[in-house]
Amino acid sequence: MILIHPEQLSALHRSHLNAKIKTVGFWKPRIRDGRNLLVLRQIRQVLQDLQPDVLHVQETNNSWYDLSLLFGQLPPLVTTIHDVFRHPGDQDLKFGSEYTRRIAYYRSQHLIVHAQSIKDVLIDQFRIPQHRISVLPHGELGSLYTSFAARQYESSSENIAHTINHYIREPYTLLFFGRIWPYKGLRFLLEAMPLVAQQFPQVKLVIAGRGDPIERYFPNGYDPKRYELLNHFIPFAAVAELFQRSTAVVLPYTESSQSGVAAIAYGTGTPVIASQVGGLAEMIRHQQDGLLVPAADGPALANAISGLLGDPDLQNQLRTAALARCQTDLNWSTIAAQTVEIYQKVHQKSRQAV
Repeated sequence: MILIHPEQLSALHRSHLNAKIKTVGFWKPRIRDGRNLLVLRQIRQVLQDLQPDVLHVQETNNSWYDLSLLFGQLPPLVTTIHDVFRHPGDQDLKFGSEYTRRIAYYRSQHLIVHAQSIKDVLIDQFRIPQHRISVLPHGELGSLYTSFAARQYESSSENIAHTINHYIREPYTLLFFGRIWPYKGLRFLLEAMPLVAQQFPQVKLVIAGRGDPIERYFPNGYDPKRYELLNHFIPFAAVAELFQRSTAVVLPYTESSQSGVAAIAYGTGTPVIASQVGGLAEMIRHQQDGLLVPAADGPALANAISGLLGDPDLQNQLRTAALARCQTDLNWSTIAAQTVEIYQKVHQKSRQAV
């Protein structure tokens, strides 16, 4: 197996990779830089030299790459699609890529998605044959971020009195984590907070992430005892602590294809309260390993939060079940085995077509 990715990512993740995995790095300029053409030619040369049986690409949102699929030969291509359409308020999607990335839908021999609802869209709206699409779950990410934090502390000269796996849960702390964009539904969580505070005056919400100016959500200011605002990019090494100190992670999304935030929460044993939409509704098993509520419904969200804060037994149940999921369908070894099966089928079909 050979991993081809930007040098910036290679430097960040090299220590987390199995030593048997060979890596090939490349310099990645900004999207608007015309030198992307040279980088693509470099990658094409690498592929020509390696002659891989299968090329697996994670959705890139890179129009240069998308357009390159129209020219020249590639190995049998498997593409993982995270989002079919732009999320409302999504400002990270590069100009034009919302349309050019659809080229991969048709040029790939097989597509991998993380929810049945995404597969249904690809079949119904893009006429992709269903046998060319597989639904594999988004694996847990908590162990990855815990590892980042552990390595950070190991290399620190400070005297750390506690270990990464022993943060004390703050019994009334909630976490809203990730990009602060309209579809993430933060305004509905803020509507719910006063209702929760009526029953639990100690409740506190940590809002951690970048995106919309946070002042937009607090035009009249905010109570620092009630809200902790971290309106910036959260370093990888700090993510695990945020999750492990929180009683619950709240995902009040108005739409969702899948959720890396939920994947972190499961891996850190942090209960999830989420909207019953899209991929979230498929990933979270209501009242088994998480709680689901109607989208855009502040009072319903408040009831779910209050119910969880007031029920330590339910918290433990959800925490235990979430961690158990990380050893079954959300486990990366399980997902890797399923992915290899896809590679084998794609490779076999390509050989038969020759």
